[in-house]
Amino acid sequence: MVDDDKNPEQNSQAIGIGVALGAGLGAAMFAVTDSAVWIGVGVAIGVALGAAYSSRDDD
Repeated sequence: MVDDDKNPEQNSQAIGIGVALGAGLGAAMFAVTDSAVWIGVGVAIGVALGAAYSSRDDD
């Protein structure tokens, strides 16, 4: 069920933190492998984790 009572700022913050962490991990992998695709992969994983964290049920 959709919970409309959640604060959109908290959702945005969780996704933003996920993007920042994912970009950092992707940049580290890029430095190790010299393949820039890791930056995009890291950001995508960060967005997915941030969205999953912001939509989890706190009951």
